[in-house]
Amino acid sequence: MYQRILVPVDGSETATKAMLAALQMARDSGGQVHLVHVVEGMTPLATDPYGAYSGEVIEIMRQSGSKILEDALVVAKAAGVPADTELFDNFGERLAEVVADTATRFKADLIVVGTHGRRGFGRMMLGSGAEQIIRLAPVPVLVIRHSEKKEASA
Repeated sequence: MYQRILVPVDGSETATKAMLAALQMARDSGGQVHLVHVVEGMTPLATDPYGAYSGEVIEIMRQSGSKILEDALVVAKAAGVPADTELFDNFGERLAEVVADTATRFKADLIVVGTHGRRGFGRMMLGSGAEQIIRLAPVPVLVIRHSEKKEASA
Protein backbone atom coordinates (compact mmCIF):
# COMPACT_ATOMS: atom_id res chain seq x y z
CA MET A 1 0.00 0.00 0.00
CA TYR A 2 0.96 3.60 -0.40
CA GLN A 3 2.51 5.13 2.69
CA ARG A 4 3.66 8.57 1.51
CA ILE A 5 1.06 10.37 -0.55
CA LEU A 6 1.56 13.78 -2.13
CA VAL A 7 -1.56 15.86 -2.78
CA PRO A 8 -1.57 19.20 -4.61
CA VAL A 9 -4.46 21.34 -3.34
CA ASP A 10 -5.86 24.57 -4.73
CA GLY A 11 -9.12 24.93 -2.82
CA SER A 12 -11.26 23.71 -5.71
CA GLU A 13 -13.98 21.11 -5.37
CA THR A 14 -11.97 18.76 -7.57
CA ALA A 15 -8.78 19.11 -5.53
CA THR A 16 -10.78 18.57 -2.34
CA LYS A 17 -12.26 15.39 -3.78
CA ALA A 18 -8.74 14.16 -4.59
CA MET A 19 -7.53 15.08 -1.11
CA LEU A 20 -10.39 13.13 0.51
CA ALA A 21 -9.52 10.07 -1.60
CA ALA A 22 -5.86 10.39 -0.57
CA LEU A 23 -6.81 10.72 3.09
CA GLN A 24 -8.93 7.56 2.89
CA MET A 25 -6.04 5.66 1.31
CA ALA A 26 -3.59 6.96 3.90
CA ARG A 27 -5.92 6.12 6.77
CA ASP A 28 -6.49 2.60 5.42
CA SER A 29 -2.77 1.94 4.95
CA GLY A 30 -1.44 3.77 8.01
CA GLY A 31 0.24 6.27 5.71
CA GLN A 32 0.72 10.01 5.67
CA VAL A 33 -0.01 12.85 3.28
CA HIS A 34 2.01 15.85 2.20
CA LEU A 35 -0.30 18.66 1.08
CA VAL A 36 1.18 21.20 -1.31
CA HIS A 37 -0.08 24.42 -2.82
CA VAL A 38 1.68 26.11 -5.71
CA VAL A 39 1.13 29.84 -6.17
CA GLU A 40 1.25 30.13 -9.93
CA GLY A 41 1.53 33.16 -12.14
CA MET A 42 -1.57 35.12 -13.00
CA THR A 43 -2.83 37.02 -15.96
CA PRO A 44 -1.19 40.26 -17.09
CA LEU A 45 -3.97 42.11 -15.23
CA ALA A 46 -2.19 41.29 -11.98
CA THR A 47 1.09 42.74 -13.16
CA ASP A 48 2.41 46.22 -13.62
CA PRO A 49 3.15 47.47 -17.16
CA TYR A 50 6.63 45.91 -16.99
CA GLY A 51 5.30 42.43 -16.22
CA ALA A 52 6.15 42.32 -12.51
CA TYR A 53 3.64 41.40 -9.83
CA SER A 54 2.82 44.09 -7.34
CA GLY A 55 3.82 43.27 -3.78
CA GLU A 56 0.21 43.51 -2.70
CA VAL A 57 -1.00 40.93 -5.24
CA ILE A 58 1.79 38.53 -4.35
CA GLU A 59 1.01 38.79 -0.65
CA ILE A 60 -2.70 38.14 -1.27
CA MET A 61 -1.81 35.07 -3.34
CA ARG A 62 0.48 33.78 -0.58
CA GLN A 63 -2.16 34.36 2.09
CA SER A 64 -4.76 32.58 -0.01
CA GLY A 65 -2.42 29.61 -0.52
CA SER A 66 -1.65 29.47 3.19
CA LYS A 67 -5.36 29.46 4.02
CA ILE A 68 -6.01 26.64 1.54
CA LEU A 69 -3.26 24.59 3.20
CA GLU A 70 -4.50 25.39 6.72
CA ASP A 71 -8.01 24.26 5.80
CA ALA A 72 -6.70 21.07 4.17
CA LEU A 73 -4.59 20.29 7.24
CA VAL A 74 -7.66 20.64 9.48
CA VAL A 75 -9.50 18.09 7.31
CA ALA A 76 -6.54 15.70 7.41
CA LYS A 77 -6.22 15.94 11.19
CA ALA A 78 -9.98 15.40 11.60
CA ALA A 79 -9.60 12.27 9.46
CA GLY A 80 -6.86 11.06 11.80
CA VAL A 81 -4.20 11.09 9.09
CA PRO A 82 -0.69 12.40 9.74
CA ALA A 83 -0.17 15.33 7.41
CA ASP A 84 2.03 18.30 6.73
CA THR A 85 1.91 21.17 4.28
CA GLU A 86 4.19 23.11 2.00
CA LEU A 87 3.59 26.35 0.12
CA PHE A 88 5.50 27.14 -3.07
CA ASP A 89 5.52 30.72 -4.25
CA ASN A 90 8.48 30.84 -6.62
CA PHE A 91 6.92 32.53 -9.60
CA GLY A 92 7.96 31.09 -12.92
CA GLU A 93 7.93 27.46 -11.77
CA ARG A 94 5.22 25.32 -13.29
CA LEU A 95 2.86 23.29 -11.14
CA ALA A 96 3.91 19.95 -12.62
CA GLU A 97 7.62 20.65 -12.12
CA VAL A 98 7.09 21.63 -8.50
CA VAL A 99 4.94 18.56 -7.83
CA ALA A 100 7.44 16.19 -9.47
CA ASP A 101 10.38 17.70 -7.56
CA THR A 102 8.45 17.61 -4.30
CA ALA A 103 7.44 13.98 -4.85
CA THR A 104 11.11 13.06 -5.18
CA ARG A 105 12.17 15.08 -2.15
CA PHE A 106 9.26 13.79 -0.01
CA LYS A 107 9.96 10.23 -1.22
CA ALA A 108 6.31 9.93 -2.21
CA ASP A 109 4.88 6.56 -3.19
CA LEU A 110 1.91 8.15 -4.94
CA ILE A 111 0.58 11.50 -6.13
CA VAL A 112 -3.17 12.05 -5.96
CA VAL A 113 -4.47 14.90 -8.09
CA GLY A 114 -7.87 16.16 -9.17
CA THR A 115 -8.79 17.00 -12.73
CA HIS A 116 -11.65 18.90 -14.26
CA GLY A 117 -11.48 16.71 -17.35
CA ARG A 118 -11.60 19.65 -19.73
CA ARG A 119 -11.60 18.92 -23.42
CA GLY A 120 -11.28 20.87 -26.60
CA PHE A 121 -10.92 24.63 -26.41
CA GLY A 122 -11.10 24.76 -22.59
CA ARG A 123 -8.19 22.35 -22.29
CA MET A 124 -6.22 24.21 -24.93
CA MET A 125 -6.72 27.56 -23.17
CA LEU A 126 -6.40 26.42 -19.56
CA GLY A 127 -4.09 23.47 -20.02
CA SER A 128 -4.23 20.31 -18.01
CA GLY A 129 -2.32 20.43 -14.77
CA ALA A 130 -3.06 16.75 -14.13
CA GLU A 131 -1.74 15.74 -17.54
CA GLN A 132 1.47 17.68 -16.99
CA ILE A 133 1.90 16.10 -13.56
CA ILE A 134 1.44 12.62 -15.06
CA ARG A 135 4.11 13.34 -17.67
CA LEU A 136 6.71 14.51 -15.14
CA ALA A 137 5.84 12.41 -12.08
CA PRO A 138 8.54 10.11 -10.73
CA VAL A 139 5.88 7.91 -9.06
CA PRO A 140 2.39 6.64 -9.92
CA VAL A 141 -0.37 9.26 -10.17
CA LEU A 142 -3.98 8.64 -9.20
CA VAL A 143 -6.24 11.09 -11.04
CA ILE A 144 -9.61 11.85 -9.48
CA ARG A 145 -12.06 13.22 -12.03
CA HIS A 146 -14.40 16.10 -11.42
CA SER A 147 -17.91 14.73 -11.08
CA GLU A 148 -20.13 16.23 -13.71
CA LYS A 149 -23.54 17.29 -12.49
CA LYS A 150 -26.23 15.40 -14.32
CA GLU A 151 -29.64 16.80 -14.88
CA ALA A 152 -32.39 14.93 -13.13
CA SER A 153 -34.56 13.08 -15.59
CA ALA A 154 -38.27 13.71 -15.39
